[in-house]
Amino acid sequence: MARSTTRVTETAARDSSAASSEVRPVRKRRRVIIRTLLLIVIALAAYTAFDLLAPRSSRMRAFDPNEVARLETAMWRSYYEKQQLRLYTQMTELLRSQYNLPFIRSNTVAYQAARAAFVFKGGHNRQDYEKALPYLVSFYTAIQKVSDIPFDVERAARLELEWWIIHRERGKHPSGDLALALASLQSELYRMPAERFTEHARLRAEAMTIRDTKAEAGGVTEADWAKIDELLHASWQSLFNVVNG
Repeated sequence: MARSTTRVTETAARDSSAASSEVRPVRKRRRVIIRTLLLIVIALAAYTAFDLLAPRSSRMRAFDPNEVARLETAMWRSYYEKQQLRLYTQMTELLRSQYNLPFIRSNTVAYQAARAAFVFKGGHNRQDYEKALPYLVSFYTAIQKVSDIPFDVERAARLELEWWIIHRERGKHPSGDLALALASLQSELYRMPAERFTEHARLRAEAMTIRDTKAEAGGVTEADWAKIDELLHASWQSLFNVVNG
């Protein structure tokens, strides 16, 4: 009887020891996984803080006019085809390549711009259109923080919205009003006389007019988009020449 009891005790001890040896590696792996996840979270938090808060500088005159024109043509197409995600990704590309914004910041700022565009698109009168203004203020606030030119954020946002409204309500305005509004925006952003931007504004307004008249006539063809793209290239090249003259 004593031997039987001893065998049972030894067996139980062996089973307990085996169970403990199995539990130990599991606990160790769990600790390793938790530590790894914590390190990843800390690294992501640090990267996010650096991305959003670290000082950045953008030379507003040092943009690539051909790239800006290419992206503007693409963004117009996305906007009129109601492709919000595509417009958003194109805007992030513009902000990273031309305004030197890092990845996360470019995405948050692009959201403000895309949101403004589609809030405005759904409007029917000035009161509706002005619902886009807070998003434009947020957008220009972010641009002004990295800009080497100290423009007025509120005024820039209102001038942006104003040319949107004139363009939308073009039937109520003389033909030159849109170009004047476009020139006024660049005048504020670059702190230069508006008349310096006459050619830039005229070419950009002409590109908009082609898009509008063709759409009203039944549709914008690829040939039309090619002409629009050509005008936008000339427009942004003109602006580049003026601000770097």
